[in-house]
Amino acid sequence: MLKFIAKRIGYMFLTLFVVTTITFMLIRAIPGDPLASMARKLPEQTRINYYAKYGLDKPVIVQYGVFLKNLVLHGDLGESLTYPGRKVTDTIKKYAPVSGRLGIQAITMGFTIGILMGILAAFNRNKWPDYIVMFIAILGVSVPSFVIASLLQYFFSVKWQILPTIGWGAFKYTILPSIALSFGSIAKYARYMRANCLDIIGQDYILTAKAKGVSKISLVVKHVIRNAILPAITLLGPQIAMIFVGSFVIESIFSIPGLGSYFVSSISNRDYTMIMGQTMFISFLFVSSLVVVDILYGVIDPRIRLGGGKK
Repeated sequence: MLKFIAKRIGYMFLTLFVVTTITFMLIRAIPGDPLASMARKLPEQTRINYYAKYGLDKPVIVQYGVFLKNLVLHGDLGESLTYPGRKVTDTIKKYAPVSGRLGIQAITMGFTIGILMGILAAFNRNKWPDYIVMFIAILGVSVPSFVIASLLQYFFSVKWQILPTIGWGAFKYTILPSIALSFGSIAKYARYMRANCLDIIGQDYILTAKAKGVSKISLVVKHVIRNAILPAITLLGPQIAMIFVGSFVIESIFSIPGLGSYFVSSISNRDYTMIMGQTMFISFLFVSSLVVVDILYGVIDPRIRLGGGKK
């Protein structure tokens, strides 16, 4: 297991290096000047100083070398081009916890409720619980999250006045955006879990366990859920990374000061350093979550043997 983890971590850093290199070269290849709108209003010498400060007067390969040197030796992702004087690392440290808190609540809610609903639907196939779960799943896939968010605001904030409409702070401010953000995940996990449970229920070893007199609770927990939950866990990796960019609309609707808005605005503003910093941050979350998912495979399903080794 230790050898496997070390190997996966090595692949993780290699992937981050490739992503960093490709992203750096691609954003420099886009036609145009990120400082053009600001530079044309400045005197010539001041403009030259600005380009020298951000290293934009040097060849791209030299810029990349300086970026890697500052990153490896000092952990410095640079300074924002759109907001002079604001460090990229400081922006991530300040706003990532906000998006992270909202995203973790949404993922936890979506995963837990979706799994339970999928199990309920599978064991009540073609009955009213199954129809209700599938109806909710269709809504979750079909209705955009911003529509769900608007409906939640109308009923819980405007009509019933139970929860706040916008803002950030106490736990009550996170309830509605978490529900809106998790609605699609609930539908996705419910559909996956229902399909996997139905497939496993019909397997021969389940019939054998029933014949041996295994209790229903033990049968469901040890044999059905443990095997059916693996594909659902696979979805967790991409979701962990996407909470920082996929929540932009929800953060805007509920006026949440998260990282998603900075990521989108940095692309439209051609803020090279901000794009690089947030891309690396999200890429790190993505690849590290995949490592965790691979480890969970071996924990949940003992049939999986890493590297083909013998027992």
